[in-house]
Amino acid sequence: MTDMLRITLAQLNQSVGDLAGNAARMLEVRERARMAGSDLVVYPELQLIGYPPEDLVLKPALIERAAAELQKLAKVTADGGPAMLVGSVFVVDGALHNGVALLEGGKVAAIRLKHELPNYGTFDEIRLFQPGPLPEPILFRGVMIGVPICEDIWHPDVCQHLADFGAELLLCPNGSPYEIDKDTLRIDGVAKRRAVDTGLPLAYLNRVGGQDELVFDGASFVINGDGSLAVQMTDWEEQEVTTTWRRGAGGWACEKGEIAPLADHPEDIYCAMVLALRDYVDRNRFPGVVLGLSGGIDSAICAAIAADALGPDRVWCVMLPSRFTSQLSLDLATECARMIGCRYDTIPIAPAVDAFDTMLAGSFADRAVDITEENVQSRIRGVSLMALSNKFGPMLLTTGNKSEMSVGYATIYGDMAGGYNPLKDAYKMTVFAISKWRNSHKPKIGLGPDGPVMPEGIITRPPSAELRPDQKDEDSLPAYPVLDGILLGLVEHEKSVNQLVAEGFDRDVVVRIERLLHLAEYKRRQAPPGVKLGSRNFGRDRRYPITHSFRSA
Repeated sequence: MTDMLRITLAQLNQSVGDLAGNAARMLEVRERARMAGSDLVVYPELQLIGYPPEDLVLKPALIERAAAELQKLAKVTADGGPAMLVGSVFVVDGALHNGVALLEGGKVAAIRLKHELPNYGTFDEIRLFQPGPLPEPILFRGVMIGVPICEDIWHPDVCQHLADFGAELLLCPNGSPYEIDKDTLRIDGVAKRRAVDTGLPLAYLNRVGGQDELVFDGASFVINGDGSLAVQMTDWEEQEVTTTWRRGAGGWACEKGEIAPLADHPEDIYCAMVLALRDYVDRNRFPGVVLGLSGGIDSAICAAIAADALGPDRVWCVMLPSRFTSQLSLDLATECARMIGCRYDTIPIAPAVDAFDTMLAGSFADRAVDITEENVQSRIRGVSLMALSNKFGPMLLTTGNKSEMSVGYATIYGDMAGGYNPLKDAYKMTVFAISKWRNSHKPKIGLGPDGPVMPEGIITRPPSAELRPDQKDEDSLPAYPVLDGILLGLVEHEKSVNQLVAEGFDRDVVVRIERLLHLAEYKRRQAPPGVKLGSRNFGRDRRYPITHSFRSA
């Protein structure tokens, strides 16, 4: 029996499906932990195969390779160095499980399976895995260690069961995606309660990095049995921390370590966008990104996010002016690209617009000019940007915000064309907030310029698509503070028209916005992926039928 343990918490990124690469990274960490005198290295949930694996985990070949790779990792521990607690997939009695293995002494010394499988919001684990039994502690060097996995600590019965069966401390590997204010919920709403209720210290280890529409913020921590915060790891970056645990008269406790500051709002939102885009572009092996820079705020902040994610040299901005593009837009876009330090080109679309007008003149002869001609301009821009992407290789970024996508103010096969959208889950008022913030701050993970990234005029000018003379967004939409307030109610909180009217919104306006929200569902189904920021993003969280007749009015 020992009275002291040194446990290395490895807050790492993952590459889904790259078993050999993930294993190699774990061994690199283990070697540094060995040099630090660590007894045990703990890795995040499903670190070996990557989280979330989605239906990839149903491929027998992946399961077989994961088992083989785990055995290779286990053999390494025969050298007498630190043991490893590794998340992977396991087949038990023919059923597939999400679990962890303790690798020690050259073998798989113990396996514990995830008991609570989340099946809400972004989570769909019941489709993939079978729940394990209520886990019992693992005996490690004379210490009874409980290993609740991610969702297991959100339900009090798992931690209490571990305590009842003699657990002396809890190590919780996680794959917990970022949402606004989720770090507070994890610590105050869940982890402290479990630690205080059981009287056991709890280490919460989260992964970091982007995976398609999800991004993981890290922000791992340790809570002692009295509810005090012993260690706070950083957010948005990989980090390894070797913690010291001692047995005293009152049981085990983790010695006080570094309390890293976490990103405040709106830096956390901005970092989520940056890290998600970086991993998406790099893991899909794009050399960089290309996007249309219009002189408006949405494209400007997308260019800044891209520069902070990839570096300005991997960002290509293109202005595609029409006869409706103002000189102010041309000047602001040029200055914005200069401030960011990225490549900037201008490709006028007037020749293509004239060609389409000629092509369609006969068919449109008895019809007045309307939104159709506006959409043609947008689609010409989309085709032009996709041509650059195809010819030179950079991924096309789309730049529409959640307010526009909610009400269908985006052109399918036009400004919706592209491979990824950093603003997909960001309402217009969020766009204003992060733009103002970025102009006076640089994110800690940013690779872009130190100073402002856009002219102040981009932030203050009235939003416009500039597809007809003197066009303004508010010609056909409520002011964005009003629109976003209605959308927050309808989308994030599923409120009815009557509830929003009772809160002070105009009934006719709410009815119209609800109608537009439902009508635009078919467009959103065809939109590119984008990082999840809130609790109800389009796609993973909010899954509405395209065809339905219900209205809440």
